[in-house]
Amino acid sequence: MLRRLYNWLLKLAGTQHAEKVLAVVSFAEASFFPIPPDAMLIPMVLAKPERAWRTAFICSVASVLGGFLGYAIGYYAQPLGQSILTLFGHPQGLEEFHVWFAKWGAGVIFMKGLTPIPYKLVTIAAGLAQFSLVWFFIASALTRSLRFFAVAALVKRFGPEITELMEKRFYLVGTIVVGLLVAGILAVKFIPH
Repeated sequence: MLRRLYNWLLKLAGTQHAEKVLAVVSFAEASFFPIPPDAMLIPMVLAKPERAWRTAFICSVASVLGGFLGYAIGYYAQPLGQSILTLFGHPQGLEEFHVWFAKWGAGVIFMKGLTPIPYKLVTIAAGLAQFSLVWFFIASALTRSLRFFAVAALVKRFGPEITELMEKRFYLVGTIVVGLLVAGILAVKFIPH
């Protein structure tokens, strides 16, 4: 079923309604939808590289706005939020994410927002942990924009070749980025000021 949905989104990426659908998918993916917006972002940038920045902007704004829905699900509808976390493989999500947010704060959003880990886990967990909404917004806006603009830039610059490489090495690249972020956070936290 997910494959059919993915293929359907790919087809929509070539229509006149692509930007609207991209906004809806980006919004929904931040709280409950299973397919990341990259499924539309990449083919849209390939088809119209001159609109890469506009497409990445739409994706970023809609994703951050959708993040507020995910946050609200965690904050106001804890049983639903917990069910979504369990569905995505985090049955102890509330306790697990409370520890993460207590230890790392906005670093959790920075680390998770750039990686292939579903963003909805971060948004819902932030609400469950009652993390600062201001820091949630700042971290989400930075990480989601960085991620989508980076994808758009790579696709615009290298074309179809980079998309194949990105699909094959997505987890490796995501892991390297997370490693660098963790190293940076640790350096800031433990280096004397």
